[in-house]
Amino acid sequence: MTILAATNNHHKIEEIKAILSDIDGIVIVTPIDLGININPNETGTTFEQNAEIKARAFYEVAGIPVIADDSGLEVDQLDGKPGINSARYAGIDVDDKANRTKLLSELNFAELVSARFRCVICYFDGTQTIFANGKVEGQIINDERGSMGFGYDPIFIPDNYDITFAEMDSISKNKLSHRGDALRQIKAALSLRI
Repeated sequence: MTILAATNNHHKIEEIKAILSDIDGIVIVTPIDLGININPNETGTTFEQNAEIKARAFYEVAGIPVIADDSGLEVDQLDGKPGINSARYAGIDVDDKANRTKLLSELNFAELVSARFRCVICYFDGTQTIFANGKVEGQIINDERGSMGFGYDPIFIPDNYDITFAEMDSISKNKLSHRGDALRQIKAALSLRI
């Protein structure tokens, strides 16, 4: 079975391939592999809705099973923001650093800044839709640490750890992360179908 990972984010593609690579009979391809260049308009108000919008849009073009994710950071002090707007929190077409800078400027570090990463993955094959929800709890720190990872990883320390996601090697992060959690659920569902 060939599955399209519906993202152009090479960090996400690496994580998806690493976690799903040991399922016999599954080959993960990317939009670039298939010459697909679309950017679905994420008009949903939840991670679930946006993941499904992307999965269906890519399926319509590719005609093969698709996995698409929508993920983000929810900060309790900000009533769950940036949430579904995590990738464009500081504006459209800005980099990860700009998003982190905006977020840090809005927080009060006189108290613990609890947060969580959430990821919803939608698998769609034209007939069946499967959702998986992953999350990891932690806290935001006021200084960037580490050079691995992407997004908000340099300022997020998962519970029961003293290092950020950006200080972890990819194997350790994948075992713990929100995307790893959701992908393992999809992996279990797909293994039953093959």
